Amino acid sequence: MTTEPDSFPRRHARTQRFTLGAPRSFTISPDGSRVVFLRSASGTDRAGKLWVLDPADGTERVAADPPALLRGAVEQLSAAERARRERSREGGAGIVGYATDAAVELASFALSGRLFVAELRAGTARELPVPGPVIDPRPSPDGRHVAYVAGGALRVVGAEGEGDRALLEPDAEGVTYGLAEFVAAEEMDRSRGHWWSPEGDRLLVARVDDTPVKRWWISDPAHPDREPARVAYPAAGTDNADVRLFVAGLDEQRTEVVWDRTRYPYLARVHWSAAGAPLVLVQARDQRSQLYLAVDPDSGATRMVHADEDLHWLDLFPGVPVWTPSGQLVRIADEGGARVLAVGERPLTGPQLHVRAVLDVTDDDVLISASAGEAAAGPEIGEVHVYRVNELGVERVSQEPGVHSAVRAGGVTVLSSAVLDMPGTRVQVLRGGKPAATVASYAEHPGLSPRVTLTQGGARRIPCAVLMPTDYRGDAPLPVLMDPYGGPHGQRVVAAHHPHLTSQWFADQGFAVIVADGRGTPGRSPAWEKAIKDDIAAVVLQDQVDALHALAADFPLDLGRVAIRGWSFGGYLAGLAVLRRPDVFHAGIVGAPVTDLRLYDTHYQERYLGHPGEQPEVYSRNSLIDDGGLVGAVEPARPTMVIHGLADDNVVVAHSLRLSSALLAAGRPHEVLPLSGVTHMTPQETVAENLLLLQLDFLRRALKL
Repeated sequence: MTTEPDSFPRRHARTQRFTLGAPRSFTISPDGSRVVFLRSASGTDRAGKLWVLDPADGTERVAADPPALLRGAVEQLSAAERARRERSREGGAGIVGYATDAAVELASFALSGRLFVAELRAGTARELPVPGPVIDPRPSPDGRHVAYVAGGALRVVGAEGEGDRALLEPDAEGVTYGLAEFVAAEEMDRSRGHWWSPEGDRLLVARVDDTPVKRWWISDPAHPDREPARVAYPAAGTDNADVRLFVAGLDEQRTEVVWDRTRYPYLARVHWSAAGAPLVLVQARDQRSQLYLAVDPDSGATRMVHADEDLHWLDLFPGVPVWTPSGQLVRIADEGGARVLAVGERPLTGPQLHVRAVLDVTDDDVLISASAGEAAAGPEIGEVHVYRVNELGVERVSQEPGVHSAVRAGGVTVLSSAVLDMPGTRVQVLRGGKPAATVASYAEHPGLSPRVTLTQGGARRIPCAVLMPTDYRGDAPLPVLMDPYGGPHGQRVVAAHHPHLTSQWFADQGFAVIVADGRGTPGRSPAWEKAIKDDIAAVVLQDQVDALHALAADFPLDLGRVAIRGWSFGGYLAGLAVLRRPDVFHAGIVGAPVTDLRLYDTHYQERYLGHPGEQPEVYSRNSLIDDGGLVGAVEPARPTMVIHGLADDNVVVAHSLRLSSALLAAGRPHEVLPLSGVTHMTPQETVAENLLLLQLDFLRRALKL
């Protein structure tokens, strides 16, 4: 008797979108002799292992194996660690992150709240007996100590397990040392709160006081016997955490870093290398001005290295600011209508490139990732490439069309490449610019390949991906499913295979699926991204409509049957579509939407809409449920499914409950699908599988297919 193969939705959920078993999180030793990375044992194994690859011959070995280290015990996570993983959207288990010393000889990591170190040359791993639960352990550059956070204190222990002690302990309720606050981890891409000096004798440590932040309660209605979780959530217009920075010496000396925290309360970036003084980037609350400050670690005094201002907002970028080895400031800036790389005060790139991140800095060049800018010769829709940049010019490192990134050190480059016509991500190890080895992936094959056309739609040349059923022969127009994210930091139209898998699965159920990245999405120009300032709703919705109508001239689209689905910002966009443009959209799936914009966090919401106390009309105009939102919606009512995880601490379920109440009060029929125990992610296998199947059932009913 043969068994039926598992469905795509189940395999998609079980493999965490076919990412399990793929190598990630690469570190290269300064001498180029070791490449360290994480990878689980198979495409369905969630437990990451620590691996070491020898670039000379391509051999791999396990440096740390969680089941062996835990001796079969079930992994236990503290509430703080679960929250940290939620902020980073980390759904794995085992070793999910690690840090190394400067020589990449010692690695440290937390496992089940315990502290472990691995000797990467010897291939041995051991536990250091310290108080727990341990969060974010990091070796000193010289490998002699490991700093970590436990119980809100920043602690240090010798690499052999000796001399464990607290350097900074909470001095009041609500205070932690060494961790990132909510908005830093959720919105600034700063997930850490302590940084070693190059000499390994002291650290920069963030002190976070959550006392000013309003407390929210997140309950589990499915278990009324359980107490609600009390969380500090800085909603738009309310107080943020108070964040300070201290220099803490191993000799127990403590010095506060001084800057105008009233004017610049956001600690956005910290960098400390042998190339110069500690460097911090601080932002004003409205994010229209920021300062790059050099720190005197002895006195805590700061001096301004550079200042930026922008009429709209200033974005934060991976890998900057940093010093070059010769002490020049490296930053990414919006200048002359382009996003450029600047070294010192000199831009090294122009409008041909839209710079996204700095990957590595040497005396000879800067390694960056970038997409084609507005002035590029031709469209490279959805592509991101790796470039070497110096005063002599720009050289592209990645060649084939796709999405590429890299890590570099010691004459070795690890190049990760995702392309449209091949599943997964291929990882090559380059020595001297030439292929030397390939890092194997154990990820499962998804069993389908996207039939995708990357194109542009409308007068604004909106980047679009159009997916047709695998077996479609063009015999009749197809009902349309718009499948966007559509908002800041969420590019969905990419020249890679895996991001289109779910869209292709929906296409194979009989839809023409369209993904459109309108204004506000990344990857094109500062003006494109910042066009949504104070007017998110109208701009992003109009671009979806324009893309749909433009594509109808070239693809067999049935404009009488158009649905839209989305999650998070995409859920907000789907709600806008069915409420404000029912003449275009006939059904909507509104997943984990931000509906009352005053209930989302400060750093994100105020960046685009300002302070709600100063611009209440802007919040109303962009809301789904205020006067400018739902009440102003036009007839007819369209079938709407609202989905939300009850345990979501990022976009809390109050957003969907308020939307449902407003829809009910307006007499608008809708369905609500509550997900018990589910956060903003949906990692549970059966939940994720059935979520896709229930959405498909709703679309078939709503469009009368």
